[in-house]
Amino acid sequence: MRITSKGQVTIPQEIREKLGLLPHTEVEFIVEGRAVRIVKARSRRARGTGVVRRLRGRASISMTTDEILALTRKGA
Repeated sequence: MRITSKGQVTIPQEIREKLGLLPHTEVEFIVEGRAVRIVKARSRRARGTGVVRRLRGRASISMTTDEILALTRKGA
């Protein structure tokens, strides 16, 4: 396995699946002498929290929850 010119390495799919390394999973690099270990970072917050935080307050139309639900149910 080689490191690309951008410093990237592909983690084999078998290893990603075994360890649950999904896209955007945070990892840490631990240097031990001449070796480096890649470990899954401990989650500091629940999954999806970052997405909700980024989206909060972005709506440009002020509608009540009931109005939004009424729109989504029209086609049902």
